[in-house]
Amino acid sequence: MIKVRVAAVGRLKEKYFADAVSEYAKRLSAYCRFEVVEVPAAPPSKSPAEQSAEEGRGLLAAARGFIVALDGGGERLGSRAFAELIERESARGHGEFTFLIGGSHGLSPEVKAAADKTLSFGDMTFPHQLFRVMLAEQLYRAFCIIAGTPYHK
Repeated sequence: MIKVRVAAVGRLKEKYFADAVSEYAKRLSAYCRFEVVEVPAAPPSKSPAEQSAEEGRGLLAAARGFIVALDGGGERLGSRAFAELIERESARGHGEFTFLIGGSHGLSPEVKAAADKTLSFGDMTFPHQLFRVMLAEQLYRAFCIIAGTPYHK
């Protein structure tokens, strides 16, 4: 069974975000081993570059397998293409995926360079906590597309 890890900076503070991620984790359990790794946010006393570098080291320490950085400058994929990416890389032997979500200052250049793929969810800016829910939903949708279940219309 494929392993999918989301490594994200910071903790989910609002219960409704945590509940939503838990719901998608439960749904994903039929298709993969899903986990979330929370990396501590760097102290705000540091410069933005120092913060993203410190957080990036934590994200990379948690990363395994096929690494996908989530960044506004990445490639945009629709839901079907996202599912095809997972299916294609699984067929190439990647049994583990890590999706990286940076902190408020984004991903460090080192994280972007280490990633196998960089994806964007568009030009809009989303709160990092909400983005974790959005990613979990898109992962669930992708596995439903791969399995041919009717969730994605």
